[in-house]
Amino acid sequence: MALLQISEPGKTQAPHEKKFFIGIDLGTTNSLVAVIQNGSPTVLTDKGNKELFPSVVQYKEDGTVIICNESNQEDLITFRSIKRFIGKNTKDFQKNKPYLPCKFIPDENIIKFEVFDKVLTPIEISSEILKYLKNFTEEKLNGEIIGCVITVPAYFDDAQRQATKDAANLSGLKVLRLLNEPTAAALAYGLEAKKVSKVLVYDLGGGTFDVSVLDLNDGVFKVLATGGNSSLGGDDFDNLIVKYIVEKFDLNVDNELRNKLYLYAKEIKYHLSDNNEFTIDLNKFGFKEKKFIITREEFNRIIESLVQDTLQICRKVLSDSKLSFQDLDEIILVGGSTRVPFVKESVEIFFNKQTLSNINPDNVVAIGASIQASILAGDLDEDLLLLDVIPLSLGIETMGEIVEIIIPRNSTIPVSSSKEYTTFKDGQTSMSIHVVQGERDIVSDCRSLAKFVVKDIPPMLAGSARVKLEFQIDADGILNVSATETTTGKTTSIEVKPSYGLSDSQIEKMLKASFENAEEDITNRLLRESIVEAERVILSINSALKIDGKELLDSREFDEICKARDNLEQKIEQREKDLIISAIKNLEKVSEIYISRRMNSNIQKIMKGTDIEEFK
Repeated sequence: MALLQISEPGKTQAPHEKKFFIGIDLGTTNSLVAVIQNGSPTVLTDKGNKELFPSVVQYKEDGTVIICNESNQEDLITFRSIKRFIGKNTKDFQKNKPYLPCKFIPDENIIKFEVFDKVLTPIEISSEILKYLKNFTEEKLNGEIIGCVITVPAYFDDAQRQATKDAANLSGLKVLRLLNEPTAAALAYGLEAKKVSKVLVYDLGGGTFDVSVLDLNDGVFKVLATGGNSSLGGDDFDNLIVKYIVEKFDLNVDNELRNKLYLYAKEIKYHLSDNNEFTIDLNKFGFKEKKFIITREEFNRIIESLVQDTLQICRKVLSDSKLSFQDLDEIILVGGSTRVPFVKESVEIFFNKQTLSNINPDNVVAIGASIQASILAGDLDEDLLLLDVIPLSLGIETMGEIVEIIIPRNSTIPVSSSKEYTTFKDGQTSMSIHVVQGERDIVSDCRSLAKFVVKDIPPMLAGSARVKLEFQIDADGILNVSATETTTGKTTSIEVKPSYGLSDSQIEKMLKASFENAEEDITNRLLRESIVEAERVILSINSALKIDGKELLDSREFDEICKARDNLEQKIEQREKDLIISAIKNLEKVSEIYISRRMNSNIQKIMKGTDIEEFK
């Protein structure tokens, strides 16, 4: 008799049909994959027993794509640090254009590269890395990947997060969640087991820097504040070494030589992490009698300004979290660049505290991602709640190009918030919604995210209609905006999926500008609000005068109101807040008799032909 194999619903014991949930650290320089096996996380290794997969994509003219492998073949277009470009547009790199292996194609929305006879975006290039990791993992585990958690820098904005999800979708991966890298690190260290703890995560990878302050309270991970720079990392250390070598010998460097020197710089950096000096020999690159020794102390001086930049960001984030240095219970070092002794020493001196670094800093984020994937899959029974934050405020444009904040920065996500708005003009039947991101009071100083129009608003008097606007941010930091006209119940909505985002240097500048220009912003806002109010009053008085001004006013009274209105219009042109407010008050005072007569007239019209007893 044949045996009947029984398994739980939705599961199978057939080896070739095993299903896995994995964690992916999609890094700027290197990427990793981790999975929970036998209850503990394992970082997968390739045939050479290496855990790190270079985040490198190379294209040959014949269409061949070489992925996650540093090939030295000639005539290749090589993309490194593609993560720095994801979710951004060409405008983000106008002032500080990075080294590129091929031609930029101008496009106002998304970065495009000319790769031989193809046009490719950072999303497509990143998807090649994810596709490779997926295929490798399925072959390694002899099973199917049915879900993953991908880590992203905490400072990634909504465009960068959405672009990461798009890349995963292109690769055939189902994303269970995007997880902030600092939160993943705290998970890997098992800090959720502590009842109460304040943790700062210092994450310096190959191409990005992140710092987050977490409040761990009885299984709840709450990000109090976050900051960073997506264009600062170990790659920049390497580039500084290349610059140092080139300037020392005044070398003429083409793209091919720059690529070779870049790889050589990595070798120098790795060596100086364990040794006090390195002999730089340029004979191997065809330069005779160009040989010298670089010491670790000299290397430290070369990278010191970048390390100091990371510490200043730490100071700002700690201030945002409203904590002092003494309030921190733990400091976690994450990212391969924290292997550089000078980085660790600088952090410990800055905070006057020993750091946690007993888990391989390269692996810690991937391990945390695999733990979160297993929790979401129901394989790990953890009573755990992750609460991240948004890096910049979200709001809409109101009259006068003034920003009305709906969700302030550092708000815990997922989050939703709603406000009601009304019409500005009589009979207005539509309303334009302009979604912006930033910390300034004026729209032009913020980043535009999306625009849409609410239509079919019933024609009413100005201020009578009601439109409820709701912002919802999901656990991945993706924004959805909906607008509901309360009379008809009609809803218009949009998922904000812009094709470009903010670089962290831009975010830093926006935050800095918001503090430096706070007084000026308040002045500008008050001025614009007074102008909006003045225009509303003028619109109302003009509308009323047109209806019954000649009927209820004699010529002197009519002219007096018109004179006060014209004076207000002149004061608007002068753009002086106090003068505008004074002119508004003057027009309102001059119009008091007229307003009183209008009210009496309207009441008489309503009561005409009606028995007074009906109003008792």
